[in-house]
Amino acid sequence: MSDFRYIRHDDLRLTELEGEGVVLHLKARKYFSVNETGLTILEALKQPRTFDELVTAILAEYEVTPQAAAETTKAFLDHCLSANVVESIA
Repeated sequence: MSDFRYIRHDDLRLTELEGEGVVLHLKARKYFSVNETGLTILEALKQPRTFDELVTAILAEYEVTPQAAAETTKAFLDHCLSANVVESIA
């Protein structure tokens, strides 16, 4: 998974509201809410990042184990990829 880089979709708008995020996908005309961890990941994805870089961002922000950070990051990325919120690039 770390061979790929991930980035937020160009048509994505993100707003923070009291520690959570509201994500608006302009092209798809859909919106989503994300928790604080999801917000951290999406903020990091302003620039292309590898999976390992995203896990490192979670570890820097929260007191979790590396395994928990990796599992959370993978689950969130999988969800975002299926919703076209995040894109993977080689």
